[in-house]
Amino acid sequence: MSRTFTGFGFGPIQSGLFLYEAWKSGNFGRYVVAEVDAAIVKAVRDNGGAYVVNIAHRNGIEQARLEGIEIYNPADALDRERLLEAIAEADELATALPSVRFYDMGAETSVVRLLAEGLKRRSSSKPAILYAAENNNHAAEVLTESLAKLLPAAALANFEVLNTVIGKMSGVITDADTMTALGLAPATPSLGRAVLVEEFNRILVSRPTLSGFRRGIGVFAEKADLLPFEEAKLYGHNAIHATIAYLADLKGLRTVADAAAHADIMQTARAAFIDESGAALIKRHAALGDPLFTPDGYRAFAEDLLERMVNPYLNDLIERVTRDPIRKLGYEDRLYGTMRIALEQGIEPRNLAKGASAALISMIRRQAEDVRSRELPLPSDTSGLTRESAAAILHAIWRKKADEQAPRLIDLTWQAFG
Repeated sequence: MSRTFTGFGFGPIQSGLFLYEAWKSGNFGRYVVAEVDAAIVKAVRDNGGAYVVNIAHRNGIEQARLEGIEIYNPADALDRERLLEAIAEADELATALPSVRFYDMGAETSVVRLLAEGLKRRSSSKPAILYAAENNNHAAEVLTESLAKLLPAAALANFEVLNTVIGKMSGVITDADTMTALGLAPATPSLGRAVLVEEFNRILVSRPTLSGFRRGIGVFAEKADLLPFEEAKLYGHNAIHATIAYLADLKGLRTVADAAAHADIMQTARAAFIDESGAALIKRHAALGDPLFTPDGYRAFAEDLLERMVNPYLNDLIERVTRDPIRKLGYEDRLYGTMRIALEQGIEPRNLAKGASAALISMIRRQAEDVRSRELPLPSDTSGLTRESAAAILHAIWRKKADEQAPRLIDLTWQAFG
């Protein structure tokens, strides 16, 4: 109970995963979080340092109330000082920001600057770890490198940043009707928003190398090499989630859960997951000897996720999952990245191609502002789309990353479109 947990960012992954699991473990006596949204800071403080998390099970919603939370705004001088003290005494920390680009945003209030100043105050004999949860395969390395530019090696000798693979689905609900329909409690009485996370908590983290260190959040699973599991997340979980969502978008469905009633979507998703993504990643990582990369292990992984993805209590909106199609159609991202690995392993990813084709159609139909700003050669609708015009769009997205696989990827996409 003498341990201190310090987090950065108060979104659903921080509030509904790291803070929640630290609190649930019973191994910490102090919970501190940095948040730059002054309204959230005030709301939690006005609520006595307490907030509610809604946890989606497969048969309903459970509420958990966390108390004793210290929340500080680093833009406030007094709050910043308290944060620095908390960093100096923390045993475990976690960043849960939109991306690694946010590490050094905000000058003196940036995470990197706060960490550097706090670490300067630490005793060199006190070990600590930080979970980097920015959905980047090398988030830990990026943050460590940024800190090394500001600190001497001695200040980082007993401090280690860990990568994470977070397969937990979560979000923030602000629509009052949805909150009422699902029976969600707001985070605090004065905040018109609810944190909603699924019950899943089998999070993977890099294995700490600090001598004698034992993690207080013991529920996370350690792996010596996270990269294969990061690939299973991106080229398995994320690829199939996107495939379901884009196919559902063609049917005008509202949530991913609605896809459960459409056998054609789910059959395509299952085949893409097990026969294409799974078959390819098993071949790629069989030598690792991990149960995940076996036919039975990957099938169990796929079946579990397919059931979790269509949980109606998650309210996973198609509009949310299908946004940012340019990134998701990237050459190394979830759809074409998975298809490329499949082709490398001698597997024809025809079901994944349906997801990619649906994403292309969705992008043309929606014509979102972020897409128009890239000046892609999009037709006004899909009626006049040809293989050549589809190829032009994809090459505009892929740019210089396209290689000898590109023609085959375009062929598969066009065949799926037909």
